[in-house]
Amino acid sequence: MWRAGWCQSCLPWAQGSSVPGGCPSPAALCNLWLTPARCEAGIPGSYSLRKLLRVSSISHPRGCVRYQGGSQDHSVQPRSPRHGTPQLRNVASSEAIKKHQRSLAAWFSHQPNEERQFGPSFSLDAVHVDPVIRESSLEQILKPSPDLTIQNQLQQSCSQVISLQNLFDVDACGRQVKNVVLYGTVGTGKSTLIKKLVVDWCHGRLPRFELVIPFSCEDLSHSHAPISLRRLITKKYQHLRDLVPVLGASNLKVLFILNGLERLDLDFRLAGTELCCDPSEPVPPSAIVVNLLRKYLLPEASIIVTTRPSAVRRIPGKYVGRYAEICGFSDTNLQKMYFQMRLSQPGCSGESSVGSSSGEQEDLVEMLSRNLERHNQIAAACFLPSYCWLVCTTLHFLYFSRTVPPSQTLTGIYTSFLRLNFSGEVLDSTDSTKISMMKYVAKTVGKLAYEGVMSRKTCFSEDDLQQCFEVEMKTERELNLLEVFRSDVFRFFLTPCVQPGKEHTFVFTIPAMQEYLAALYVVLGEKKSLAQRLGKELSEVIGKVSEDAVILLNIISKVLPLRFLPVLFNLLKIFPRYFSRLSGKDRDAIAHTMAEELFKEEDYYNDDVLDQINFSILGVEGPMRHPDEASEDEVFELFPIFMGGILSRRNRAILEQLGCSIKNLAAFEIAKAMKKTVIRKGRRGLPPSELMDYLFFLHEFQNERFTAEAIRSLRTVNLSSVKMTPLKCSVLASVMGTTCHEVEELNLSSCNLDARSLRILFPVLLRCKALHLQLNSLGSDACKEIRDLLLHDKCLVSSLRLANNPVGEQGAQYLAEALAGNRSLTHLSLLHTALGDQGVEVIAQHLAENQHLQELNLGYNSLTDAAALRVVEVAKKHSTLDKVHLYFNDISEEGKRVLHNLRMDRDGVRALVFLTAGTDVSDYWSHILSVVQRNLPFWDRERVLQHLTLILQDLESSRRQTANPWRKAKFLRVESEVKKMLGKLQHGTL
Repeated sequence: MWRAGWCQSCLPWAQGSSVPGGCPSPAALCNLWLTPARCEAGIPGSYSLRKLLRVSSISHPRGCVRYQGGSQDHSVQPRSPRHGTPQLRNVASSEAIKKHQRSLAAWFSHQPNEERQFGPSFSLDAVHVDPVIRESSLEQILKPSPDLTIQNQLQQSCSQVISLQNLFDVDACGRQVKNVVLYGTVGTGKSTLIKKLVVDWCHGRLPRFELVIPFSCEDLSHSHAPISLRRLITKKYQHLRDLVPVLGASNLKVLFILNGLERLDLDFRLAGTELCCDPSEPVPPSAIVVNLLRKYLLPEASIIVTTRPSAVRRIPGKYVGRYAEICGFSDTNLQKMYFQMRLSQPGCSGESSVGSSSGEQEDLVEMLSRNLERHNQIAAACFLPSYCWLVCTTLHFLYFSRTVPPSQTLTGIYTSFLRLNFSGEVLDSTDSTKISMMKYVAKTVGKLAYEGVMSRKTCFSEDDLQQCFEVEMKTERELNLLEVFRSDVFRFFLTPCVQPGKEHTFVFTIPAMQEYLAALYVVLGEKKSLAQRLGKELSEVIGKVSEDAVILLNIISKVLPLRFLPVLFNLLKIFPRYFSRLSGKDRDAIAHTMAEELFKEEDYYNDDVLDQINFSILGVEGPMRHPDEASEDEVFELFPIFMGGILSRRNRAILEQLGCSIKNLAAFEIAKAMKKTVIRKGRRGLPPSELMDYLFFLHEFQNERFTAEAIRSLRTVNLSSVKMTPLKCSVLASVMGTTCHEVEELNLSSCNLDARSLRILFPVLLRCKALHLQLNSLGSDACKEIRDLLLHDKCLVSSLRLANNPVGEQGAQYLAEALAGNRSLTHLSLLHTALGDQGVEVIAQHLAENQHLQELNLGYNSLTDAAALRVVEVAKKHSTLDKVHLYFNDISEEGKRVLHNLRMDRDGVRALVFLTAGTDVSDYWSHILSVVQRNLPFWDRERVLQHLTLILQDLESSRRQTANPWRKAKFLRVESEVKKMLGKLQHGTL
């Protein structure tokens, strides 16, 4: 993962993270973060993705394939650390370096919890993709920025590309470079690149240096007490205590790494920082850094400084030998390489089997690659490697989360993503307010995002940006903060639009990021009226004043107890309460905004939000919309869902670390104000995709009591035609699992269900009375799950529809076993399930053991006379079964006559075979025709045409046989319906 700087809790060398012996503490190990995949070979733009992957199979020693954006360097090979240290005569010193290498390798190879939760663990010593590094100069850094167009981002010249291995090569004038400044905006991969450099050294792949000593500038900024360089090193790395005394005296090739220089306020003036050349002399940590860069302290040591662009000028140019800018994945081939390596890792799908999951991975990578090749917005977003991580993590959440933990949410992914990039970051360390970077983003970019959501737009002009950031109203301090934000953070959230004609407008890097920041802006209470803002401030001021006044009045009342003192005492108590009520009204406004956006009428009938996220990443398959064609209205259904997710306890805890505090009381009051509205509106019939969004909102909210109250009143759940991925099934199971109430009807028809989906939904299905599973992909494996469901002692299913599923003979065996032992099922539909004679025969054998079934539909299953008569004979003896559907089967005329003779008044069973009943029309003709009409899109049209033709001939023959005019009229009416259906079918309009 990429971060702009290392926070104290994340650094292995941070204060308190090292222990005697050089072993990392558990806290340090659990807080380290994942590195992105990297690449060292130059990648020509003409190479295809598969050709690039063939290159990756040529492994270096130690199994490391390393790609680096830009130039190709074959000279760097893994070497033993012993070969690079000929001048170390002391065996103890050599052992100390080996121990140092082992400790650093262990620290830097550990992965963060976020990475382990959302995908396979990657080793920095395995396959990686490096961001592009370009050599720069102070003049280029200080000159005004060019227009932020997509061409400037993705099509910059590669003539100045330099590899990480060559940063300390001689410069253009032939001088040896000692100090290197490595800079880049947030998310470009500075910290990850440094981690890879350290790991390479630990494994002997950086022979230029014999000792590498990394320091965190954030850690150094917390200490102002004088300390010597030697003591500082041994304090962080105790295993180097025997080596430190020879640092200044020997010719040891040392590399110091100073990560996150923007955290230090350095003063290079002699009047501000005195000269110091003695490593044993105690001076402030900032003075050590200044003298190291001056080359006054350990002049032979090499130094790499990483920093954000705004802090580059803090080091005078004369102390810098080379400036290098990290440009992220400015080559889309690097983006493709990262996605291919990341999504194609073994075990990425979370399953041990490879078969179908590997095919799914390949399809995902292929779709993502095609989307990148269009040079659309996803390529512009993934210019920053950190967004490549977010894309892969989101895809893993959508596709590869086979068993989704209840606490795993989309809001949690975005919140963790921001923590990994901004944790512990302040916008400007030289500013007295020390405002957290994320808090500043929430107030400024969040405002822009919210106004865009409210006005239903995603493209922003320069005027929009200026109006949002209120440049004309800023003080000098605020303008400085804005300048730092523009140079360091702006491109992390906003990127040039790639849509033709809108090149000079900006959009959010990932569409969902706009909705997340808008939600954060609202929930943090930044959207307040003037009265609410004043109310909060006055409440705090009056509260403090009244506390002092109350103490004074208490003292006076003991000396001079006057009657008016208790009144005045109570009056002072009223003021802060009054103003706190005024400032607390924004919580009602937040709840109102959330409920209103969640049930917004104009967003109805769109794809559910999970599918919208999927399309925003993978693109829309099929023909692209013409540029001149008017775009559809923007839909912002994630906005209220993110508001609910941000209020969850886990996300509030993470946001607290980012400087965005949301109090428990505020979350409680928002939930309380929202409860009635959400429950009332949730009871009404929502379209399936909107109902899925509602369930997803409740899952993201992570408030079990709130969810239980909202779901308890939901007796009918209609999710037909919603593509129920494993994630959606997990969300449905998680939300419905908060209560134990019975569900009258659950409609999951046309939902792409399979056996795995049924396993996830098993606890929910047990509580459903009417279960619609027709038009899915439920084969014999799924029927095995259904058998276990129906045989469960807590099963409540009374009506089960499995029409238009590939059940087959093996599936019929499982269902027959279920019928024999089930005690709740009364209606079973197996219409068009490919049972055949053998499958129906098995069902007939077990049917006698059932005592509760009332209706059985075996229509359109290619049954012949023998199987049809067999099942009806069994049904005649059944105590409760009175209706068997047998239409659209291969029953002969003779078989129909035999079945027709089995009258209800004689045998107690109705066999629905055709539309006639002797010389009269069957009472169930409309039911049969409606079943046919509903299923025509999924049935074999030629066979349906054949059956309808036979039905029409049967109707005409029966009409001629009757003399009753009323019956003739009924026959004519039914004939007209069949002819109409036949005509539409022949013309392809049905």
